[in-house]
Amino acid sequence: MKLLRVLGCALLFMLAGVLLLTRTISSTQTEKISVRVLNETANGGSTEALVVLAEQADLSPASALQSKSAKGRYVVNALRAVADRTQGPILELLRQRGVPYQAFYIVNMIKVTGNRALMEDLAARSDVAQIDANPHVRAALPQPTGFDLAPAAPNIEWNVKQVKAPQVWKLGFHGEGMVVAGADTGVQWDHPALKKQYRGWDGHQVDHDYNWHDATPEHSPTPVDPFGHGTFTVSQMVGYDGGNNVIGVAPRAQWIACRNMDANGTGSPTSYTECFEFLIAPYPVGGNPRDGDPTKAPDSINNSWGCPQSEGCSTNTLLKAVNAVRAAGIFPAMAAGNSGSGCSSVDTPPAIYAAAVSVGATDSANRIASFSSRGPVTVDGSNRLKPELSAPGEGIRGAVPGNGYESGWSGTSMAAPHVAGGVALIWQAKPGLVGQITPTEKLYAKTAQHLTSSQNCGGSGQNIPNNVFGYGLINLYNAVKAP
Repeated sequence: MKLLRVLGCALLFMLAGVLLLTRTISSTQTEKISVRVLNETANGGSTEALVVLAEQADLSPASALQSKSAKGRYVVNALRAVADRTQGPILELLRQRGVPYQAFYIVNMIKVTGNRALMEDLAARSDVAQIDANPHVRAALPQPTGFDLAPAAPNIEWNVKQVKAPQVWKLGFHGEGMVVAGADTGVQWDHPALKKQYRGWDGHQVDHDYNWHDATPEHSPTPVDPFGHGTFTVSQMVGYDGGNNVIGVAPRAQWIACRNMDANGTGSPTSYTECFEFLIAPYPVGGNPRDGDPTKAPDSINNSWGCPQSEGCSTNTLLKAVNAVRAAGIFPAMAAGNSGSGCSSVDTPPAIYAAAVSVGATDSANRIASFSSRGPVTVDGSNRLKPELSAPGEGIRGAVPGNGYESGWSGTSMAAPHVAGGVALIWQAKPGLVGQITPTEKLYAKTAQHLTSSQNCGGSGQNIPNNVFGYGLINLYNAVKAP
């Protein structure tokens, strides 16, 4: 009898251990799945999710490469190699179950649509690091309200003068030979201020291959912008109609674009990621991303949007994509956000990342705009300085769809294009900096007009840099002339 009691106790302990192990495994699986995905798959629900694989490419060797083309080739090849080697088993499982998916390589990640059982099965795999949500986020973007009358004589907009672009033009640098990119709501490619600068236009015919991609469900084969914001921001980089409207800082640079938000200004982590993937290695309209050509990548990308955590975006969902853009030698200019005037209001990806060059907004008197987000970044625990730079972003005039122009646009959306477009002038004047992001960022910082604030955010606003203006207002003439 005593032996039976001993055996019985041992059996109970074994069962308890099995149950405890089962709960531990279940807990481990659940910890990989974002709260939003868990909530959306409760009670038999289904949702879109991002399956991020455990192995990600090491891009650090790209920093030692000297040319932008070498960096781009290395980064794209390294990213594709890891994705090709590791995604197969998961893709096969998804095909067997008839699960819709979209595979990426810029981040080793797969978008899936499925229920809780699928998410738990994927989370149980050792080759899966996490399962993030893919919320569809409507960005708070400025919108057109009506056309302005054309100026009676050639007019260089005040903001273009404020960053000293005209002085650079007098030195013979207008952005010739450089390419900028917009990742936004699209572009009216044949707007009079933009058509001649579109890389897909040769003066006689148009070719959108390698120059345009639409990552929204519409998948327009030609550049469109039903919202208007993307046309405006691209015009701030390169806009000039050959007549009286002088609105871009680099009026002879070329542009390409990727549409990552729909007609309502709604995007998602996958539409943002898809555009980053297109821009590091552009491919033909309707083509396969794996056939993209990194030698056709732009020199800078303007990103006048955000993916807020309040709408379900994970803090680090876009981190690896932005890291890849920078590693590929492409300058990543990001709007700091319009959540000011409080401190630590730079709180939205991708502006929060160390790899992003974030831009605050100033007015015509070089005061910080009330809406411009301030640092330091606390949402990820980094306490890092943000923004790094400032540029005009209040009361700006630019091109809007319908062949017109409009004044009065305000936002850090309007500030960031000065930095992205300014890269075209700086790199044309200083070819040794092409593809060198950190030295270019340091040059911007060293030559900026230092601005201070009475507002102390994580330190004294009188310091340079500070978490209100960063290093200050960009000065393109100083940057080009600096030794």
